[in-house]
Amino acid sequence: MADRILKTISTRGLKNAVRGSEYKREALISYGILIIGYIVLQLGAVGGLIGRNLQGQFVPICVYVSLAVSLNLVVGISGELSLGHAGFMAVGCYSGVLMSRILLPHIGFEPAIVLVSMIFGAVLAALAGFVIGIPILGLRGDYLAIVTLAFGEIIVNLMNVIYFGFDKDGKLKFAFNHAIEDIENSDRIIAGAIGATGTKTMVTFTMGLLLCLFTVFVVLNLKNSKQGRAIMSIRDNRIAAESIGLNVRKYKLTAFVVSAALAGMAGTLYGLNFSTVAPTKFNFNTSVLILVFVVLGSVGNIWGGIIAASILTVLPEVFRQFADYRMLTYAIVLILVMIATYNPTIKARVKAVWTKINPVKKKDKDKGKDKKRKKSGKEVA
Repeated sequence: MADRILKTISTRGLKNAVRGSEYKREALISYGILIIGYIVLQLGAVGGLIGRNLQGQFVPICVYVSLAVSLNLVVGISGELSLGHAGFMAVGCYSGVLMSRILLPHIGFEPAIVLVSMIFGAVLAALAGFVIGIPILGLRGDYLAIVTLAFGEIIVNLMNVIYFGFDKDGKLKFAFNHAIEDIENSDRIIAGAIGATGTKTMVTFTMGLLLCLFTVFVVLNLKNSKQGRAIMSIRDNRIAAESIGLNVRKYKLTAFVVSAALAGMAGTLYGLNFSTVAPTKFNFNTSVLILVFVVLGSVGNIWGGIIAASILTVLPEVFRQFADYRMLTYAIVLILVMIATYNPTIKARVKAVWTKINPVKKKDKDKGKDKKRKKSGKEVA
């Protein structure tokens, strides 16, 4: 009975619920973009068609794709505006780097270290999301955005005063708001405003692809589940959802915590890709950038976010030849793309062109015509 009510709670929610062939289509497109993009970039790197600077963007592309898809779970599926996603990324980054430095002397297999560090980063980020989500998810709209923004800034300021390192006996030491004495630079792990230093880079492009595939798998399956349909129903009509007994706070918290955990995994991957990561990397600008990926790729569209994150991560590197005008050019391109994406006239024309050239719809139309001809022939006979 509850399932029937849930399906009829909102016409829009029913249309947006991903089920059956629609789920397979979205999953196929998302996985296809990731795998084909991986193969093309790898072949380009091996063939010398892609320079070293652009090759250095392979892992960050995967990180930002994962962040965009995970934020889509909150913004697109849950319908809440979050501006603190970089905070969860920071928690995952620093906790993952810390765990990797602890495991490195004991485990020689680097992929295992990366995996354990990512799990540890995901757990701590999920815990942070749970602690933050309980008091704030009762808020809506701009109020929630402001509180999540404040959370992101709190995380950055905490990272500026946290110190971790190994002493002469190999024991892990921690200090808050002051440097640790008698620790050499090589034994520092996290050094306040300097950030995570001396990290051994052990992340590969293949690991980045696996993270993207895992993130898409989790988000798509949650979207297609009973909980996902409940979350979308709450997004579309909160009052109607509450009237049938749905626990609004519980479902919103589920989406928020899962999104935070995935952001923590992406943050760990990012931290283990660079020898030094400063806290300033996770400021408000990064949260806005991730939100831009989601909006540009169309809110709620998983594969759209993948494409947007990939393109916008590469664009600054492509425009590097313009030196001082690089970011200005990037901003202009971003504005033009946003105008083109959300212009109804342009969208209608593109849709009309796509309808004409789409081979799948043509086949369906031809089949329909053949069926009509057969029926009319039978009627004449």
